[in-house]
Amino acid sequence: MSDKGYLLKEDDLLPLSIGAALLGTGGGGNPYVGMLRARELIRQGAQVRVLPLDALPDDAWIGECGGIGAPVVGVEKIEEGRECYRAIRAVEDVSGVRLSALISAEIGGSNALEPVIAAAYAGLPVIDGDGMGRAFPEVQMTTFFIYGAKAAPAAIADDKGNVVVFKEVIDMFWLETFARGVSVNMGAAAGLAIAPMRMDFVRRTAVPGTVTQALQIGQTVLDARKKRQNVVERVVAATGGKLFFTGKVTDVRRDLVGGFSRGHAHLSGVGDWAGSEARIAIQNENLVLWVDGVPVIMVPDLIVNLELDTGEPITTEILRYGQRIAVIGLPVHDLMKTPQALDIVGPAAFGYPELTFIPLTSSAA
Repeated sequence: MSDKGYLLKEDDLLPLSIGAALLGTGGGGNPYVGMLRARELIRQGAQVRVLPLDALPDDAWIGECGGIGAPVVGVEKIEEGRECYRAIRAVEDVSGVRLSALISAEIGGSNALEPVIAAAYAGLPVIDGDGMGRAFPEVQMTTFFIYGAKAAPAAIADDKGNVVVFKEVIDMFWLETFARGVSVNMGAAAGLAIAPMRMDFVRRTAVPGTVTQALQIGQTVLDARKKRQNVVERVVAATGGKLFFTGKVTDVRRDLVGGFSRGHAHLSGVGDWAGSEARIAIQNENLVLWVDGVPVIMVPDLIVNLELDTGEPITTEILRYGQRIAVIGLPVHDLMKTPQALDIVGPAAFGYPELTFIPLTSSAA
């Protein structure tokens, strides 16, 4: 195994989970639960190395895995822990290859930790990157699938030991349909692994450096709290984002529909936005932010809710009435802004054909 990269330490897991929650745009599963599971494995002696995209040869096989289901379920239905591990082993068995490393489907929330947990069981490293640079609710919404990854073989595993293999699937949309249906029957929470990908393909298509990015964002949050600084301002400066609204949550509607948590959150403005109203559309993740009826951020750009005083990222399953939040926007990686990508992850793909994507620009110097 390459000696490049760095070993994840126990002290890295909390900031990693905070940064992943922020990049998750409200989704990806509860990050604190994922952090606890990863921490126990490291405390038991597991070692997981994070490797840069140039660490492995072109012909190395990389496995992508992550949780699939509705984030709201994951708070009450705690995973057994080896769901993704069993899924990647099933894919290895049916494909006849052995993986050299794992990579996250999405850097968001608990799904940033899923490859770490599976890698700890498998004795493999994790690649410093992911397939979204954020979180999205559907299987096909990764850079890997957008730019040509095979839809099969894939495998899904639950907490009870059930493993279902998709040996032949004609495209990524059918894989989403089949995997979503199985995940619902598995309790709306399972681990999914897709077909092995060559390292040269991953190098071209992965959003680079996102594990390290999440870790650094989390460290910024913790450092700002320690120094009693304005956490939201520090996060905006560190990420190149922009503050779009501050307000109090006045209403949240969430329904579990077809394996997704769908709904809206309404906010009443405070501070500079006193007298204004905002609305956020949700499908596991935050999709569109309207301020006074005008859409100001939309997918695939990132809409992030932070607790106004502590800067704690607020995932959609814990969003509730009375919270005072700051809503910031971050520009998504360029791989998610091509016409090819926007067909899959633009506003129309989420049921908003009337919205034309206007990309955010970074405020970083």
